[in-house]
Amino acid sequence: MPETGQQKSIVVLISGSGSNLQAIMDAVSSGQINGRITAVLSNKADAFGLQRAQNAGIHTATLDHTAYPDRLSFDQAMMAEIDRHQPHLVVLAGFMRILTPEFVRHYEGRLFNIHPSLLPKYKGLHTHQRAMDAGDKEHGCTVHFVTEELDGGPLAVQGRVSIDPDDTVESLQHKVHLIEHQIYPLAVEWFCADRLKWTPQGIELDQQRLPAEGYQLSNG
Repeated sequence: MPETGQQKSIVVLISGSGSNLQAIMDAVSSGQINGRITAVLSNKADAFGLQRAQNAGIHTATLDHTAYPDRLSFDQAMMAEIDRHQPHLVVLAGFMRILTPEFVRHYEGRLFNIHPSLLPKYKGLHTHQRAMDAGDKEHGCTVHFVTEELDGGPLAVQGRVSIDPDDTVESLQHKVHLIEHQIYPLAVEWFCADRLKWTPQGIELDQQRLPAEGYQLSNG
C-alpha cells in the first residue's frame, strides 16, 4: 500500500468532451487534489477530452473498441495500458463502455464512476427526463465505487439539486453538470488524501462510516 501523504497517480477514462476530466485537472492544478493525472485514455479518437489532456501536457492514448473481437479482449488491452502508469485511482469520466467483471475486479476499491442521478434511483440512461416524469422535487448525481453491477457499487458522494417548476431537461442537466464538477474533484481529493476508502465495513470518510447514500452536498 502507498504511504499516507504520497502523491497519487490517477488515470482517467473518457469517451467524449471531458468536462469532468477538466474539473479534476483544474483541482489538481490548484493543489486541491494531492495527485497527478498520469494518463487519459479514450475509446474514441475524436473525444475532445483528449485535446484537453494534451493541452495540459498529459499523456493520452486511444484504444478503438471496434478493433477488438470482444469486450474482454478490449478490456484486457485497456488494463495493460492503464497498468503501465501504476495508478492508485482509475476515474471513469464519461467513459461509455460497459466494463467486464474482470476489469472491475482488477481495480476494485480504486475505480470511480459518476452517474447523473441520486443512486440507487434511475440507473442507466435518460435520468433527467425520468426524474422529471416521476415528479421528483430533487435530482442530482452520485460518485460511486464501481462493482460488476451497472451503476451499482458503494456510494461515496452525492450532489443534490432542486427540480423547479420551470425546469426543462436541458436546464436540469445543466444544474447537474455544475454539481458534478464539484463532487467528482471532491471525491478524488478525499481518495488521494487517504480520507475516503472502501473497507469491508463500508465506505469510510476520515475513518467514520458513511451512510448508504454517501456524503451529501446540496446546491439547493
